[in-house]
Amino acid sequence: MSNKMPKQSVITGFLSQTKDRFHVYNEEKTLEEKFKMVSEINGMDGVEVVYPYEVCDPENLKNLLNKYQLNLAAINVNVKAEPEFKNGGLTSSNKAIRDKAVRFIKEAKDFAHKAGADKVTCCPLGDGYEFNFNCDYAQSWKYLIETFGEAASYRTEIPLFIEYKPAETRGRCFLDTASKTLCLLNDIKNQQLGITLDFGHSIMFDNENPAEAVSLIAESQFPLYIHINDNDGRWDWDLWTGSKHFLDYVEFLYYLQKYNYNDYMTSDTSPTRWDIKGTFEANTRMTRKIWHLLNQIDHDEFSRLIKGTDYLKTWHFIERNIFSLKD
Repeated sequence: MSNKMPKQSVITGFLSQTKDRFHVYNEEKTLEEKFKMVSEINGMDGVEVVYPYEVCDPENLKNLLNKYQLNLAAINVNVKAEPEFKNGGLTSSNKAIRDKAVRFIKEAKDFAHKAGADKVTCCPLGDGYEFNFNCDYAQSWKYLIETFGEAASYRTEIPLFIEYKPAETRGRCFLDTASKTLCLLNDIKNQQLGITLDFGHSIMFDNENPAEAVSLIAESQFPLYIHINDNDGRWDWDLWTGSKHFLDYVEFLYYLQKYNYNDYMTSDTSPTRWDIKGTFEANTRMTRKIWHLLNQIDHDEFSRLIKGTDYLKTWHFIERNIFSLKD
């Protein structure tokens, strides 16, 4: 069980202007303005940046990282925004479109190599379907094996992490659970692949238990990378951690401790009506406090209770040690 607090980072796109169907939130910021803000957020020293729309010059990126004493958590490659990808890029029936999606990932790996990042993460949100008889499921799966397999085999020193999500931009994404994503990685049979587990994606629609998903991936042969946020279980609202699913988040961190997670925990949180800096400080503060709280409990006793059959005893332990409700 790890006592060391994981590093904290942020997807920098959320530090600037964001939009939903009806409103525009916050002001546009330059990349340097975003990095300056990150450097001022207590407990945060890393960034995840989006290629190719947010960053495309590795030298400029390295200069800004050095100036603000920040580290690269990951390069996030976008394979959904191009017009050709609106019906799916990696699973398109058109090979030229699939090739373009793979090229985006390969170019992101080239960029990561030049910029000094140790991973590329990709969330294939455009690859999925809406209706019955909307696609050939088996063929789509074969395309995922083909495209992600080819991308993973390129620049193997830069592993590719695949992020799953139940829905958006498609009504149902092909990769919607940790277990299905693990099935894909096992089918590809490439060790230079990993899984990006986004807490909000995991809990969305009561899709799965994030702590169980941590265990499932950690017990596999593939590495894990974490995005943190929260939502109401009905949609991916990207709220700050613990604001809706406090005990789920505690259990999530408990299992990250158990499996000695030591990579970045990256805030994938959207400050809309709330102060940007304050929102991300809530993430780092809540995570730090819960992590330190878990360091203070009797892990031998807690583990014994978890493995036992009397959950009332486990709940009493939670009352006293997690909620600090004294008798």
